[in-house]
Amino acid sequence: MSKNSGKLYLIPCTLGDSNPFNVLPIQVKQIIDRLDTFVVENSKSARKFIKSITPEKQQSSLTLFELNKFTEPTALPDFLKPCIDGQDLGLLSDAGCPGIADPGADVVSLAHKHNIQVVPLVGPSSILLAMMASGFNGQSFAFNGYLPIDKSERKTELKRLERLSFEHNQTQSFIETPYRNNKLLEDLCAILNDNTEICVACDITLSTEFIKTRTVNQWKKNSVNLHKRPTLFVIHKY
Repeated sequence: MSKNSGKLYLIPCTLGDSNPFNVLPIQVKQIIDRLDTFVVENSKSARKFIKSITPEKQQSSLTLFELNKFTEPTALPDFLKPCIDGQDLGLLSDAGCPGIADPGADVVSLAHKHNIQVVPLVGPSSILLAMMASGFNGQSFAFNGYLPIDKSERKTELKRLERLSFEHNQTQSFIETPYRNNKLLEDLCAILNDNTEICVACDITLSTEFIKTRTVNQWKKNSVNLHKRPTLFVIHKY
């Protein structure tokens, strides 16, 4: 590691519109206080978050590089140039922890290749919080991102994940576009075995938080409105 290189700080943020100091340690504020350059998913939401942490920081002092699905891979080396030049850099996700179900992982990987020190900061991860609250096996688990949209492919994938859970005692989790959450829960109840357990973890850390583990059969008899609410779905078949 070059003595002259700056550090790359992986800065967590809130999982929704809540008081950041309810879920983030003071160290996050201390780091943001002294940084002016960040890699972010969305400039507008990043500025809003930074202002909520350090309202006294001048927005005009910020340099923001956007990293999202529209970013060309060839642009990534330029994002790390401040670190190479000796300046500390922050990496911000839109929600939760950078690098976890987040495009920031590409910048972290490149930082290691350039021998830049990577410093992860403590903050909320919806995936880990859902796992903690599910009551399922936390020794072996997998996050599978988004399921296929095609009806036939989705059914095949759900049956595969259910089989993996049963055969390997491995908890399986996944997410959906928020406006499709209700349909996904309907699909889970229609496709999975009646005794397979589903944990629905919605609006995690927010005032509207809802986390409940039930069997498929029990979910068929109980409804919850998940429309446009960030939700983690976790399943386990024993």
